[in-house]
Amino acid sequence: MVVLALRAGVLGQLVRVSLLLTMPIAVSVVLVSVFTRAGTTVLFAIGPFDATVEGVDFAAQTLVRLFAISLSIGLFLMTTDPRAFVFDLERRGVSPRVAFVAVATIEAVPALVERAGVIGESQRARGLDTEGSVRARLRGVLPLIGPVIIGALTDVEERSLALESRAFSRPGRRHLLWAMPDRTWERWLRWALIALLVATAAARISGRI
Repeated sequence: MVVLALRAGVLGQLVRVSLLLTMPIAVSVVLVSVFTRAGTTVLFAIGPFDATVEGVDFAAQTLVRLFAISLSIGLFLMTTDPRAFVFDLERRGVSPRVAFVAVATIEAVPALVERAGVIGESQRARGLDTEGSVRARLRGVLPLIGPVIIGALTDVEERSLALESRAFSRPGRRHLLWAMPDRTWERWLRWALIALLVATAAARISGRI
């Protein structure tokens, strides 16, 4: 993932986003794993809880897995054009409704973050205190929740009406005027990755790795 992100020129942004996404889960995983997992080698003790080497090892492995998952998802979202993604899904025979749900899921989080930023600036322009102490910031979050949710629902309704006006729910296969370029080496690479995934899963299930 790091090599691919470096090749795409998004390594710095990807690492920052992945760290922010995994941090809340990482804290809980470290606390639970280090102090509750049974082990023979005790590093230190805090009250009735013992931090063991086995717990630290398990927490480290879990954190690496979470970070790898976050990197892969983030790299996909940062380097994939939603329009190209939905068109290619339809070209491969996926239902337009399923393709629309997939692309709407990809665009949901960035759209909510952007909308929250706009609403937050509007609220601050009206005198709402969203900076300073932790209490002030928490108090400033509540006025953002309602407008963000209502705005998201309104956006979904407007998009649905726009799609229906373009015969989105028309039955039958649609003729697409644009196709995403797909080189021969890219197809071979996809099949190689799928074969590697299947082989790794089989080896994992059989206990060889």
